[in-house]
Amino acid sequence: MKDYIEERAIDIANYIIENNATVRQTAKAFGISKSTVHKDVTDRLSQINPSLAADARKVLDVNKSERHIRGGLATKEKYLHMHA
Repeated sequence: MKDYIEERAIDIANYIIENNATVRQTAKAFGISKSTVHKDVTDRLSQINPSLAADARKVLDVNKSERHIRGGLATKEKYLHMHA
């Protein structure tokens, strides 16, 4: 694996952990696709640094379990502004 890809995977995991970031937020911050973020954290990082991968995975799992709530809040906010 290329060195810069390994470094990116580590940087992505650290960003997710430090900022409690979602895959979408991380992808935007790094200028890469959501698919790349997911692949870096789940596949590549588990080979490079399994403990860091596990920590990042915990944050992503929490975010995934809460996404329906965030989506509902965003929709509620959207309609509040439309009718105001």
